[in-house]
Parts: sequence; C-alpha cells; structure tokens
Amino acid sequence: MGAVGQLLVVLGVALVAVGALGLLRLPDTYLRANAVTKAAALGLVLLLLGAAVLVPGVEATAVLLVAAALQLFTVPVAGYAVGVAAHRSGAPFDPRTQRDDLRPASPQREGEPSLELDDDGGGAPG
Repeated sequence: MGAVGQLLVVLGVALVAVGALGLLRLPDTYLRANAVTKAAALGLVLLLLGAAVLVPGVEATAVLLVAAALQLFTVPVAGYAVGVAAHRSGAPFDPRTQRDDLRPASPQREGEPSLELDDDGGGAPG
C-alpha cells in the first residue's frame, strides 16, 4: 500500500505543477482559471488520497477523504465564479478564442422563433 500512496502523491504533485505552469504560460484569464481549477481539483484530490493511504489511523483517513470530497465539489464552483467575474469585469479574451458562451444573445429579429419561456414555463410561439 505504501507504493500506491506514494504514486498518488507524486501524481498529485505533478498535476499541481502542470497547473502552475499553465498559470504562467496560458494567454488569458479564462484559460488560466481553467488550468488552475482542473489542477487544484484533480491534483489535490490525488495528493489527499495518497496521504489517506499512507497515514495510519481511521480518523486521519476519514478527514483526508472528506477533504478530497469537498475539493471535488467546491473547486469547480469556485473556478466558474472566477470565470464569470472575469467576464463581467471585461477581462479580454485571447484572439484565438472562438466562443463566448456568456455573451448576451443578439437581439431577436422580427418573425424569428423565440427560444425563451413564457409565464407558464412553456415555449413561447414564434
């Protein structure tokens, strides 16, 4: 079990290091936030799982597993919040970025079908 724990710790540290490299090398705020979010979520979880395997005692293992679960649930939400805040503050996109999913939709032209919901939750006709 010691070798498995050590392997998990090394993989976790490697993922966090790749995330740090992405933070330095990627061109815009959105890509940097994405790299750090993935590295923190996966790298830290692997590190915590490796520590849970290596540390003796049920209590310590339980605490490390709870911390890993919390990382899996909270880090993606935090990364999304950072991305939305950057978008709302007007942080520029890299010119190679092809999509902006948070950009407001263009105004609807007369006669085009609408995708918005009406008051009763159903689709509004045309």
